[in-house]
Amino acid sequence: MSVIPSTEEPQPTRAALPAWAALVPVALLLVVGGFFAFGLTHDPKAIPSTMIDRPMPEFALTRLTPESDPLTNEDLKGKVSLVNVFGSWCSSCVLEHPQLTEIGKSGRVALYGVDWRDPPSDGAAWLTRYGNPYLKTGVDSDSRLAINLGVTGAPETFVIDRDGRIRFKQVGPITPEVWIDTILPLIQKLESEPA
Repeated sequence: MSVIPSTEEPQPTRAALPAWAALVPVALLLVVGGFFAFGLTHDPKAIPSTMIDRPMPEFALTRLTPESDPLTNEDLKGKVSLVNVFGSWCSSCVLEHPQLTEIGKSGRVALYGVDWRDPPSDGAAWLTRYGNPYLKTGVDSDSRLAINLGVTGAPETFVIDRDGRIRFKQVGPITPEVWIDTILPLIQKLESEPA
C-alpha cells in the first residue's frame, strides 16, 4: 500500500490569545450590567426642571370667569403656595382633583390653578362640575406661562416658596402618597425657614 503524499500546504499555527483576552467579554458584560443597574435606580417619569430654585416667571393670566380676579405672580409672594396646571381635557386631572379638593379645604397651603390650553368657558365648566379648590385660577390658553415653566403635560404642580421661587415640580397627579411623603414635608420645611 502506498501513501499518497499530501499536496496541501501546512496551515500556519495561530498564536494563542493572551489570557487577558478571555476577560474582555466579562468586562463588557459588567459595563452593560452597570448601566442597567444605574438605570433601575432612577425614576423614568422624573423629568428634571431647570426652573428649580429660580423665580417664578412674571405673569398675569386672564380671568377664568368675569367675576373672578386675575392670577398674577404677585399673588404667590409672601407665603408658600402650590400652582397646579390643569385642563378640562386632562383625564389625569380628574383623578387628581379629589386630592386637590382635600388640600384646598384643609387651608394648609395657598392653592392656585392654571387652566392650560382651554377656552375659559371650558375650564369654568370643569371647575363647576368637579368643584373649585383654588384661591384663584387663571387661564393660560396661549401656553405662554406653561412654556416659561417647562410644562410638558397636565397635571403638573409647582411648590413656590415665600420669595416666589420654584422649589419643586410634581409631574403627574398628586396622589395621597405624593402629598404625604413629598409635598407636605417640603411645605413644612419651607414654612420653617426664616422669612
